[in-house]
Amino acid sequence: MRVGEELRHRLAELLRPGELRDPALHDATVTVTEVRLSPDLRNATAFVMPLGGANAEEIIAALRRSAPFLKGRLARLIELRHMPNLAFALDNAFESAARISALLARPEVERDLHPDAEDNGEDHDGAG
Repeated sequence: MRVGEELRHRLAELLRPGELRDPALHDATVTVTEVRLSPDLRNATAFVMPLGGANAEEIIAALRRSAPFLKGRLARLIELRHMPNLAFALDNAFESAARISALLARPEVERDLHPDAEDNGEDHDGAG
């Protein structure tokens, strides 16, 4: 398993509700969507999404406070020469995808994407 995927998997385990003492994280359900590593493997950014997007900024702040503790726990779970420093960021991919889907569903965009749909099935080959 790639290092980033292994970190994502283990972080997800550590972030289960009730695992951390920080009040902002204690009952929070957080999905770790991706972990990106720097080329030298010294830094890792975990992209997370709180369930329903609730209290996102508060949860990100709590994760940042918990980063040293989480790094230590990960070091015991994953055998690496050097455990990367952890950073946390809100994953906006789902929000962006929803925005793009809504944009593509707009009638004027749909019309531009499928100009033949306006023909209403008329036959243009002269046989009509």
